[in-house]
Amino acid sequence: MNLKDQSLSSRIFRLLLRIFPSDFREDFGNEMEEVFREQRVETEHAAGKIGLLRLWGETIVGMLRTGPREHLAMLRQDVNYAFRMMRKNPGFTIIAILALALGIGANTAIYSVIHGILLKPLPYPEGDRLVVIRQQALAAGLQDVTFSVPEIADYRSRNHTHSGLVEYHTMIFTLLGRGEAQRVRTGVVSAGFFDFFGVQPILGRTFRPSDEEPGAPPVLVLSYEYWKRSQGGDPDIVGKTFEMNDMVHSVVGVLPPVPQYPNDNDVYMPTSACPFRSSAQTKTNRDTRLMRVFGRLKPGVTLEQSKADLKTIAFQLQKEYPKSYPSGSGYGAVSIPLQKELTHQARPTLLVLLGAAGFVLLIACANVANLILARMARRERELMIRSTLGANMSRLLRQLVTESAVLGVLAGALGLLFASGSLKLLVEFASRLTPRAREIHIDGPVMLFTLVAALATSIIFGSVSSVCAGEDLSTGLKEGSNQTTIGKGRKRARNVLIVSQVAFSVMLLIGAGLMIRSLIKLQQVDPGFVGQRVLTMRLHLNWSKYNTAQQSREFAQRLLQKVQNQPGVVSAAISSSFPLDPESRIVGPNTSRFQIEGRPTQDGKLDPQTNIRSTSPDYFRTLGIRMLKGRTFLEGDKEQAVQVAVINNSLARHQWKDEDPIGKRVSFDEGKTWITVVGIVGDVKEFGLDKEAGDELYVPLEQYVAVGSLEVRTSGNPLSVANQARRAVREIDPETAISNVETLEQARSDTLNSPRVMTNLLGLFAVLALVIAASGIGGILALSVNQRVHEIGIRMAMGAKTYDVLRMVVGQGMMLVLLGVALGLGGAVVLTRLLGAFLFEVTPTDPVTFLGAALVLLLASLAACYFPARRATRIDPLEALRYE
Repeated sequence: MNLKDQSLSSRIFRLLLRIFPSDFREDFGNEMEEVFREQRVETEHAAGKIGLLRLWGETIVGMLRTGPREHLAMLRQDVNYAFRMMRKNPGFTIIAILALALGIGANTAIYSVIHGILLKPLPYPEGDRLVVIRQQALAAGLQDVTFSVPEIADYRSRNHTHSGLVEYHTMIFTLLGRGEAQRVRTGVVSAGFFDFFGVQPILGRTFRPSDEEPGAPPVLVLSYEYWKRSQGGDPDIVGKTFEMNDMVHSVVGVLPPVPQYPNDNDVYMPTSACPFRSSAQTKTNRDTRLMRVFGRLKPGVTLEQSKADLKTIAFQLQKEYPKSYPSGSGYGAVSIPLQKELTHQARPTLLVLLGAAGFVLLIACANVANLILARMARRERELMIRSTLGANMSRLLRQLVTESAVLGVLAGALGLLFASGSLKLLVEFASRLTPRAREIHIDGPVMLFTLVAALATSIIFGSVSSVCAGEDLSTGLKEGSNQTTIGKGRKRARNVLIVSQVAFSVMLLIGAGLMIRSLIKLQQVDPGFVGQRVLTMRLHLNWSKYNTAQQSREFAQRLLQKVQNQPGVVSAAISSSFPLDPESRIVGPNTSRFQIEGRPTQDGKLDPQTNIRSTSPDYFRTLGIRMLKGRTFLEGDKEQAVQVAVINNSLARHQWKDEDPIGKRVSFDEGKTWITVVGIVGDVKEFGLDKEAGDELYVPLEQYVAVGSLEVRTSGNPLSVANQARRAVREIDPETAISNVETLEQARSDTLNSPRVMTNLLGLFAVLALVIAASGIGGILALSVNQRVHEIGIRMAMGAKTYDVLRMVVGQGMMLVLLGVALGLGGAVVLTRLLGAFLFEVTPTDPVTFLGAALVLLLASLAACYFPARRATRIDPLEALRYE
């Protein structure tokens, strides 16, 4: 119904009323007049909305029609006026810029990581055609089986979908000739490995086919990081020599800073230079698997065609070599895009962090929009005067949006500084998830994202605020009001923004709370050892020097004797590795299949497997591993004695169940040698606190020599004996490299770095959201109190108590908060399921976390509501009545 229809209806209604008695006409007429008045207000409000939409359309069309010169002149005028208004209201300007800068900065920082890892194409020519080829034994639970030399030859000769296959594996060697012996992670690769990836050296050359020929002079290519870190970026490094594996290696090139997959290496050598890869046993044994394989799809070949081709080859090999590929193993081969392989571990984490940062930005934008709405109440008189002097509504709205855009650009610049400051931490965090972390930079695309985010958020929320203000302003102009009022549109927008802030804050608080509870659970995990006052260090023997078991055995005996005699040492042990060893966590378990005496292998079934660890007799006492049954190793468990083993409770439970394993025998060489189980120890978290303890079999160091690490239990600070232990190693053999000198407690703490950083980031976002939301609620209520001084004064003059005013103001604020909390809890039930993969012994809908997050936000909001309410109770009624 339009205004003309309403006026006609009103007149007709008055005529009809005259036939009724005067008292009835008066009462009923007053009620109906009120109905007509409300209808008129609602119709005017709807007409105002339609008019504003039309006005925005006219504004956009006008901007498009305006010539570039006129448009720039008007823009310059608007920007200058915006800066004047910002200087006039420094408090509003600082708060708005800081709130937006925090939101934009958080998003820019996370986007820089996502762009560098997930969105950038691989830094290799035609990187989308590169694949990782994997063998699998799905029935045995093996998703990634490495390749042997004969298997690589078979896949190279039989495949029809790949233009080339190259191999790779990692070894740890000792590098001599440059001062103290260095442990270097060495990538052993095919001669055409770097040409295959299209990597060009920044110095020298990479490998040639002649470098891979048997008897070729040993050569090395250095990684960029190792060249910078250990060689000081020496520009003359090409041609210099190092001693490794009892051979002199010449440096022929230095790589550029590109991602190294699957491991970061210090140096690279061709396959002919690796003593293990080039041995006759490795070359001929189909079951000696060390290598990973990469392929490049031929032009026009799809990933599905590649997988079908590999499946055919796997089927052929299974038929030809049934002993190497048992029929019940589920043997096969697949190809996986290298891009996906490099980022699959990081993708879920980064998307969760991006979502959290997005919530912070939305909360900040809602807060700023509310600030703009509040500021509009003070500027209505100014805008009315400008309108009276000739400025149309289109011009005023354009000015308001320009002011928001200026705020956004300034906030974006500050946010970019925040993001730059946090980049180092994020790169370190991302490096634990993917080799592509080095590609994270604040570059052109990231800066463009920041600019778009700043402009989009400021213009969108500034426009919403301006529209709401424009509705009230248009009403004020029609009514000729000269008072500052708060229209219904502005009130609704303000309420919606507050509820949204609270809802998003609740979801962030719950996410952070779940991660905190998960981290606490991880920290409380019993690792199966006592890590206090235990020093650990990795030992890297020169394998060319210690090429017999007796030589390694003598080194271990001498080192243990020296270390145990040092002051402050309670006990010492040497083992192949120790729990939570960084090297072991990268390489994974050293598993081997074994037979149990009296249990013949069934056709089509695989033998059980277990991780093997070689230890000296005092290993269990030094690490505080619990002895459950039987005995540990004795000094008499020598090379010629009966071969014995200690197993963990997991292996005993899985393989012997209700039987007593003590005295049972196992074999790792098809029954040629039998090992007797003499003891059972408690389970140890060897490869991560969040991972189940696997099956473990310990063998005496004297019988199975594998010198990999030294563990020392001390009576005081374990780091105080580190130099003594180093000195003892050098006195025995200065060519033995030492690395990863740390306490066992530090090694345990390092395993929590990734969940700790993610928890800290989510916690930081949640705190930012809480502070922004609470301050926004408090600020809006404070403004509301200022605008309702007259009303509150009348209430108090009419007898309202202090408690009544306090309850009214707090209640109005908390009603919005309660609605936001309810919506936030509902949203969290859905969204927290995305965190399931990151949680440890905590459910995504943990009621304690949900209740705690709701209470935290309610208390913070209550405090934010209380102070404006308390201020309202101090209003003097007499002063308030003269306020307007």
